[in-house]
Amino acid sequence: MRFLALELILSLLDVRGHIPRFDDFRPAPAAPAPGGAVRAVAAAIAVFIVLALAVWTTVWLAVNIF
Repeated sequence: MRFLALELILSLLDVRGHIPRFDDFRPAPAAPAPGGAVRAVAAAIAVFIVLALAVWTTVWLAVNIF
């Protein structure tokens, strides 16, 4: 389940792919793409939510088991 969630997040952000060969590198654009910042913020939010849910679940289990 953990890997399925990670796979879903990576596929939604379109970060999946192969390791590029030397031929696959293109010259960098002069200005960063406007969608790049949005993707970075979305990825940071997704990571924060996953970590927060993991901590919340751990605390909830500890309270309810003991």
